[in-house]
Amino acid sequence: MNRRFPALAARCAVLCVALLGSACASLSDRQRDRAAGIAEGARSTVVECEQADACALSSPLYDLAGQARAASTPEAPRHYAVILDQGSDALLARLNLIRSARERIDLQTYIFDKDDSARLVLDELLAAARRGVKVRVLIDQLSAIADLEILAALSGAHENFAIRIYNPSFGKAKLNYFDYAGSVLCCFRRFNQRMHTKLLLVDDRIGISGGRNYQDDYFDWDAEYNFRDRDVLVAGPEAAAMATNFQAFWEARRSVPAERLNDVGRTLLHEGVPAMPVPRYLRPARVQAAREEASDPAVMRERFVDAAFPVGAVRYIADLPQKHRRERRDDDAPAAPELEALIRSAQSEVLLQTPYLVMSKQAQAMFRDMRTREPPPQVIVSTNSLAATDNPVVYSMSFKYKRRYLREFGFQIHEYKPFPEDAPVDYAALMPEGPPLATSASGAGAGGSRGSGSGGSGRVRGPSGSIGPSAGSGGETTRRLQRTESRPSFLSSGAGSEPLPLKRAGVRMGLHAKSMVIDGGTAVIGTHNFDPRSENYNTEAAVVIQDPAFAQALADSIRRDMSPRNAWVIAPRAKPPVFSGLDYSLGKVSEALPIFDVWPWRYATSYEFQPGPDCPLPVGPKDPAFHRCYVAVGDFPEVNVGPKWLYTRVLTAFGAGLVPIL
Repeated sequence: MNRRFPALAARCAVLCVALLGSACASLSDRQRDRAAGIAEGARSTVVECEQADACALSSPLYDLAGQARAASTPEAPRHYAVILDQGSDALLARLNLIRSARERIDLQTYIFDKDDSARLVLDELLAAARRGVKVRVLIDQLSAIADLEILAALSGAHENFAIRIYNPSFGKAKLNYFDYAGSVLCCFRRFNQRMHTKLLLVDDRIGISGGRNYQDDYFDWDAEYNFRDRDVLVAGPEAAAMATNFQAFWEARRSVPAERLNDVGRTLLHEGVPAMPVPRYLRPARVQAAREEASDPAVMRERFVDAAFPVGAVRYIADLPQKHRRERRDDDAPAAPELEALIRSAQSEVLLQTPYLVMSKQAQAMFRDMRTREPPPQVIVSTNSLAATDNPVVYSMSFKYKRRYLREFGFQIHEYKPFPEDAPVDYAALMPEGPPLATSASGAGAGGSRGSGSGGSGRVRGPSGSIGPSAGSGGETTRRLQRTESRPSFLSSGAGSEPLPLKRAGVRMGLHAKSMVIDGGTAVIGTHNFDPRSENYNTEAAVVIQDPAFAQALADSIRRDMSPRNAWVIAPRAKPPVFSGLDYSLGKVSEALPIFDVWPWRYATSYEFQPGPDCPLPVGPKDPAFHRCYVAVGDFPEVNVGPKWLYTRVLTAFGAGLVPIL
C-alpha cells in the first residue's frame, strides 16, 4: 500500500468534515436576505445633530487639511505630514480625527479586536454615525471582531454605519479549527489572500496609514507585549487617492456586509439585532484620560500640529483588490514593484525597518545586483530579535540566512531588544508603577557568554495590582498571538508560534514598523513587510514622501531603534584560531539543508556594545575596533532556551518550504 495514503486520507477526512460543517452552517439566499432585512429594519434613523458640520469637534489637527488644500495647486500640491511614533499618541490622533469628522469616515484594517483601545475607537465611530457622519468599516476576515453579538449589533446599529468583512472563508466572520483546516486544504491560495491595507480616512481630506491595527498592543496599552510601530498622518490632496483606493475595496466582491455572513446572519435570525454589549474596560481610568486628551486642542497642537512637516508631493501607493485575481494587470498590485524601484534607485544608503526579515526571490536578486555596484549602497536593516519577535517561525528564516544577508547582500543588521531602554513608549500609561529597571547582565541565549543587561525589571504589577506573569506566558498574550499579522492563524497554531520565554519578566516590546529611507531624501511608511507574503498574497499600502526634512526625521526614528540601548548588532563571529574555514563550510552546508540545520557554530551572532575609554562611540562590524568594543551575547540573547536548545535549532531550519507564505 502507498505509504502516503494514510496521510492523504486524513487530510481528505479533515476537509470533508470542514466542508460538511460549513455547508450545514450556510444560510440559503432567502435566509440571508431575511437576515439583511432584519438588520436594515433595526437601524436607527435618528441623527442627534442638525448642524451642517454634524457637530464636529473643532480641531487644529483636522484644520491642517484645510491649510494644505488652500496652499495647493494642481501643479504644486502641498501637504502636512506627521510621524506617529508613540502608540498612545497614534490612538489620540485617531480619536480626535473621528470626533472632528464632518461628512465621512472610512476605516480599513487587518485586525480589529474588542479590547480597550478597539472598543474605544468603535464607540467613537458609532457616536460619529449618530451625529450624522457616514461611517464605513472594512476588516479582513482572518482577524475581524471575533464576537458575533457585536457584529450583529453593528450591522443594525444605525443607517449611517456600515461594516463589511473582506474575503470571508466559508462566508463566515468567525472561523473554528475545522474552518481553518478546510480553507488550507481546499482553498489554500484564496485563504492566504488577505487585505493587509490599513487606513483611517476622514472627509477625504486627512488620512492615517501605517503598521497599526486596532488592538491594545499597537497603542502601548497591553500589559505583557506591545509593538514598536509607526504610522504617518497625511493632510492634503493625496487623501483623494486614499479615498479612491478605499472605494475599490468597499465595492469589491470579496467585501461582504456583516449581516450577510452565515454566522452573523444566523444570529440575526435567531435573536434579532442585539444591543451592543456594555464595555468592560480593563483600565477604565486610562480610557477616560484618552477621551479627555483627544478633545483638548492644546494637546493636539503640541503633539501633532507643532510636529507636522510641510511637504510637497506625497504618493499613496496601494494595491487594489484585483491583486487577488489570478489574471491581473501590473497596475493592480503596484506596492511591491514601486518599492523595489525605490530601493534600486539608491545611490548611497537604504535604511530599512521591517519586523520580519524574510526576503523573496525577487528581493534577493535585487540586493545581489546592488551588491555588485562600485561602490555598493549601504543597506542598514532594523528588525526583530528572537527575544522581541511575536513570530519565532518567521524569525527562524531570518536566522537561517544571516550568513547570506551579511556576506552576500552586505546588510548591516540590528535586532531589536525585548526591553529597549530608549523606546518612544508612554511608560506612565503602560505601567503605573514605573518603567522596567535595568538589571545586571543576566545571561545570553544558546552559545552566548552573557546577556545584554538592558531592559525590564524582575516582575511587573498588572492593572489590578497583582503580580503579572512573565511576557509571553499569560492568557492575554495567548489571545493576542492567535491573531498576529504575518501569517494565517491555522499555520501558526502550537507552541512554535508563541514568543519564546525570556530570562526576565516585564512588558516586552517587538518591532512592527515597516519603514524605509532612501539616500536620506525619500521616506516610506506603510504596511509592506518586504517579504514574500507582502509581494504575493497580501494587499499592501505605503505613503512615499520625498522631502529631506521629513526623511531625516524618519531616519532619526529608525536609527534610534538601532541604537545600542535598543538593539543588538549582528556580525560575523571572531574567527577561531584553527579550523575556521572548515567551520564556515560546514555551516554553509547545514544552512542549505531543508530541515536538519543544527550546526551549532553559526557564521554570525549577536553583539552588545560595551562603552569605555577606548570605545566612546559605537562602531560598525568592519571597524578594527569592533571586537574590542563589542561582546558576543549569543545567537538568542535574553531568550530562556534551556532544554529547548535543540528544538530552537530545528525551528530555525524547519519551514523553509513555507517561506512564500510566512
